[in-house]
Amino acid sequence: MANTVAQLIFIPAPGMGHMLSTIEIAKLLVNRDHRLSITVLIIKPRGMDSGLAITSYIESLAKSTIDRISFIQLPQDETLPVHNPKDPLTSNKEFIKTHCKYVRNVVAELASQPGSGHLAGFVVDFFCTCMIDVANEFNVPTYVFFTSNAAFLGFILYVKTLSDDLNKDVLELSNLDTEVSLPGFVKPVPTKVFWSPVKTREGLNFVLQCSRKLREAKAIMVNTVLELETHAMESLSSDTNIPPVYPVGPVLNLDTSSGATKLVDDDAIKWLDSQPPSSVVFLCFGSMGSFDEIQVKEIARALEQSGHRFLWSLRRPPSDLTTRIPSDYEDPSVVLPEGFMERTCGIGKVIGWVSQVRVLGHNAIGGFVSHCGWNSLLESLWFGVPSATWPIYAEQQMNAFEMVVELGLAVEIKLDYLKNLSDPKATTVVVTAEEIESGIRRLMKDNEVRTKVKEMSEKSRSAVAEGCSSYASVGRLIEDFMMEKS
Repeated sequence: MANTVAQLIFIPAPGMGHMLSTIEIAKLLVNRDHRLSITVLIIKPRGMDSGLAITSYIESLAKSTIDRISFIQLPQDETLPVHNPKDPLTSNKEFIKTHCKYVRNVVAELASQPGSGHLAGFVVDFFCTCMIDVANEFNVPTYVFFTSNAAFLGFILYVKTLSDDLNKDVLELSNLDTEVSLPGFVKPVPTKVFWSPVKTREGLNFVLQCSRKLREAKAIMVNTVLELETHAMESLSSDTNIPPVYPVGPVLNLDTSSGATKLVDDDAIKWLDSQPPSSVVFLCFGSMGSFDEIQVKEIARALEQSGHRFLWSLRRPPSDLTTRIPSDYEDPSVVLPEGFMERTCGIGKVIGWVSQVRVLGHNAIGGFVSHCGWNSLLESLWFGVPSATWPIYAEQQMNAFEMVVELGLAVEIKLDYLKNLSDPKATTVVVTAEEIESGIRRLMKDNEVRTKVKEMSEKSRSAVAEGCSSYASVGRLIEDFMMEKS
């Protein structure tokens, strides 16, 4: 029957960036087709109470009334697997795996309810592929929603090819100071920007397990745009050994009226209202980005020496290592150079947590110093704001390389900066004020990059319009879901 609802089970990874984009793709799907209904199963992060932003977001989801989307917060075991800071990915995998039994129980209960609709499949995050086994128990397919980009997806899949099919020692290769040709990139990729897990035995084992598990999916959705990552998408599409890949992006939360935007510093927006168009450098390093006092002082020196107007989201490093979530300073001057606030009064503003979308969409913003989280880069492209790359963790080094070297859509402050979020005592290289200042000057003056970013902004916005690439890709995906229903 045409009105019969196809029920999907969504399982995002327990992190702010993963949850935000997963909720947005869920909204996109139910808005596109009234026959779809989605239940989102929420895994609470460890030590969630210490992270105000993500705690507030999860609580707001539980109270949400989005048409044909419901939210269920999963229980947690009283005794969780011991977190191993030396092998955080495996620890996280085991933590997520403890939720399989709860997912099984919830789905069985949902399926038994009258009028619940036909269960058409699971949609899981890359870090939740253990749930494929649960979906198999219900005899339904699993789709993976990959919250990063197509080139990085290609890298993860190719790690398995290198190891299993070409018999390469990936661990040894990753720790060499060399460049490697990867299918998803036109240009050779330096191993210094490889995703750090492949440089340890434990991490590599995790990546290999995930790469193998991805091949069990019915299809993979990627938060990207065909026109942005043409080569990477063509590479994935030509590989007959992997599931079909759907580019469905940019999947963004552009709503500035609710949710986390309640934490916006309205005073900062008022300050931006008084600045000339495209004159302000915005520095923001994501929900988990922060620096120690030495590095903060180098950033401050660079900003002062550059003479450019700036808006700086400065966060305090986390005191609770189980959450790794920074907080705001009550008085940021305690970590800034003496007199900095007074000397830059009028041309700069230091703030705490802020709505990144609201700031990037302001016409006073002319450049974005970013940690290169994929959501952040997509947002900057959407608003036509060029970026300067300062990756910190996760796959951000590969994102930075793609944006600067592969696509020419950003300028470099660093490509290979890496901070160990699990070990505060680990040595991190200090980026000098001179390096930062140079990157900021290029960011604000490179008209070639600025022009390319504006062009990509138009393509990104066009992609989601009816009849265009991402819109059509989502349509094919929905057809796939409905075939499962029938």
